[in-house]
Amino acid sequence: MYRKYIHTTHTRFLHVFTTPPINFLKNTEEILATKLAPILKSCSDNPTHCDFLQGQQVHSQIVVNGIKGLLGTRILGMYILCGKYFDAKSLFFQLDLSYASPWNWIIRGFTMMGCFDFALVVYFKMLSYGTLPDKYSFPYVIKACSGLHAVKLGKLVHDMVRLRGFELDVYVSSSLIKLYAENGCILDARCLFDKLPVKDSVLWNVMLHGYVRYRDSGNVVGLFREMRYSDVGPNSVTYACVLSVCASEMMIELGSQIHGVVVRCGLEMDSPVANTLIALYSKSCWLSDARELFDTIPEIDLVSWNGMIGGYVLNGYMLEALDLFRKMVSACVKPDPITFASFLPLVSETSSLNQGKEIHCYIVRHGVLTDVFLKNALIDMYFKCRQVEMAKCVFSCNSAVDIVIYSAMISGYVMNEMNVDAIAVFRSLIHEKMKPNVVTLASLLPACAGLAAISLGKELHGNILKHGLEGSFHIGSAITDMYAKCGRLDLARQFFFRMSERDAVCWNSIITSCSQNGNPVEAIDLFRRMGAEDVNYDGISISAALSACSSLSALHHGKEIHGFMIRGVFSLDILAESALIDMYAKCGNLRLARCVFDMMQEKNEVSWSSIIAAYGSHGCLKEALALFHEMKQMGFQPDHVTFLAIISACGHAGCVEEGKHYFKCMEEDHKIAARMEHYACMIDLFARAGRLEEAYEFIKCMPFDPDAGVWGTLLGACRVHGNVDLAELAAGNLFNLDPQNSGYYVLLANAQAGAGKWEGVLKTRSMMKERGVQKIPGYSWIEVNNYNHMFVAADTSHSYAAEIYSILNHLLLELRKEGYVPQPYLPLHMESSELTYLRNDI
Repeated sequence: MYRKYIHTTHTRFLHVFTTPPINFLKNTEEILATKLAPILKSCSDNPTHCDFLQGQQVHSQIVVNGIKGLLGTRILGMYILCGKYFDAKSLFFQLDLSYASPWNWIIRGFTMMGCFDFALVVYFKMLSYGTLPDKYSFPYVIKACSGLHAVKLGKLVHDMVRLRGFELDVYVSSSLIKLYAENGCILDARCLFDKLPVKDSVLWNVMLHGYVRYRDSGNVVGLFREMRYSDVGPNSVTYACVLSVCASEMMIELGSQIHGVVVRCGLEMDSPVANTLIALYSKSCWLSDARELFDTIPEIDLVSWNGMIGGYVLNGYMLEALDLFRKMVSACVKPDPITFASFLPLVSETSSLNQGKEIHCYIVRHGVLTDVFLKNALIDMYFKCRQVEMAKCVFSCNSAVDIVIYSAMISGYVMNEMNVDAIAVFRSLIHEKMKPNVVTLASLLPACAGLAAISLGKELHGNILKHGLEGSFHIGSAITDMYAKCGRLDLARQFFFRMSERDAVCWNSIITSCSQNGNPVEAIDLFRRMGAEDVNYDGISISAALSACSSLSALHHGKEIHGFMIRGVFSLDILAESALIDMYAKCGNLRLARCVFDMMQEKNEVSWSSIIAAYGSHGCLKEALALFHEMKQMGFQPDHVTFLAIISACGHAGCVEEGKHYFKCMEEDHKIAARMEHYACMIDLFARAGRLEEAYEFIKCMPFDPDAGVWGTLLGACRVHGNVDLAELAAGNLFNLDPQNSGYYVLLANAQAGAGKWEGVLKTRSMMKERGVQKIPGYSWIEVNNYNHMFVAADTSHSYAAEIYSILNHLLLELRKEGYVPQPYLPLHMESSELTYLRNDI
């Protein structure tokens, strides 16, 4: 009779009856629940196949005895915990749904599956059914809201919690605090936290992690101190949390004090705490302390190995990192993606491409999972080593790709001046329906600047405004730089002064933009305002200001900045000191430039290139070459900037053959590919010597299309040496590349006028009118008594204009006495009023 019943009601359970069924006495449901509780608990705690089968047998016995109620709900919980959602669904509709417990299990099941939207649907179905939630309902409902980042809905649930009187329940309040803390509502989390009369360690840790997520180190430390004086003492999770903040904020003194407390509590060997301490000491350059702690850990886990290896890499100790890696492998600990992702940044910095390829080969050979972090590190390494094709191969492999990887590809292309490819990757990102973040947009804006694509830059700016990302410092400086490099310094300044907060990066961007875009006076003024607003200067700020002084030949301002550097911490900044050498050289004081160079405690390729360029620009080729050879003897490898300085020095000295020799040496001996600026410098070298045909032949042999700088150099030389035919050829290319630059039209017209080709002059003038090109007047300035005086042609606005012109006329008379004869471009008899007008204009 028993088997017949089972066959007709639960046929799917028949095959599992390998053991005799459990026989129950006719008793109350409470007694049965007491007897069955251990079995159900075993099914819940260990949902193995055998336990689940036993649970199914229990379910069958309950059906046989006609019992539902409490035991039915417990069986439902077993199915949920064992992942048997189909069986759970079938049982759910057989239970009494006027109680909250069955609903709670279904909500819990959907939350465990990650189906947060379905969990919330069940919650609202429960309310519409008329069943009121209890304190066990809310933690999983709140977790579902957190999973969907639905803070507003979470606050509605909070209102229900308050209405039902469960706000001070430790489990419910913990869920709410976690919801608020993880979704940017840290004040709401703290308000609820302070209301609770009793707080356990979980609550304290949830609140601490909320402040960590919010990057509020002050409140992390403050709350930690409160916890120490509360009834609940900190545990290992607490110490690991606070020490992680000390590591990220470089609070080494506080971290070492907490280390002492940890030792007294006997938790120094706890893995999370020990690993966080290793990270703290590594980031604070206390590598000996980190290694001592590492060596004392009785059981070193993978995180400890990675932390110590990462510490060595972070501080530039590649050999020590490799040695520790070998020990890790010898200890039979298998490296993971984090291990290799720690190595690769140092490979990128040292441009050790072979070492990077060895690491990549190891990853492929041993089948290491290439997660997004490792993939990002590989892409970054290949881009920084100028291996664009390898970076593209890594990107194209079948492993996961996220917004971080796309951002790395965009920044890598921009770094390698492949701006069109960077924009193509961004379009692909949008096509994949990924949402660009702050890093993505800040990486793409320099591509717009490089292409002078101001329309696309404005579109990105609009997108940034739409999504409320304008307040980011990185975005702000990138937008400023983009507008400046697209020739809209006015928009760059307007945006900069509209920013609510400005850090040193933003100030550096606008100062550099003004300095590099023909507004050095404002650059120096902004440099002063930066200090007045208590923004700390850095090496880039100093360098940008010194560059502005160089453009103005403002030796007095440069000396002031030099004094500031000596008084501050910038006397040892290699970047700033190199800029100082350049400033003194361009202000005509080669002696002070050499003095700064000789007093530098540390030198690098930049500083050597600066002093070589200083001597070269003053025509001291012999000294420049002596410094070049000394640089190589000291073990410094010349880069493309160094050779640019040498070739330029040869040009200033008129030594064409030496220039050709060093250009060849750069490409063949040092394997440095010539860039556009090197070709422009070589053309200038030929042009200064009057060897215009050689310059033109050199242009035709270039491996890429010449830019406006190359053709402009040739045009200027043709104007000086009177080669009108070549001037017209160069000008034709320039009018296509930069049709609105008035300087090119004036150079061509002057060359034509010098050769007496007046029809060509009139044609050039007509072309300017047709294209609406306005001649921009040139200006010059001079520093007298620490004040800069600026002049334009025929300027009479200066207060001492009469005296200045009187002295100039006197000097002109003296020049004529010495034999100087002015060379007018136009004949004495003027046949056209147009030519008279043109003569005055040119």
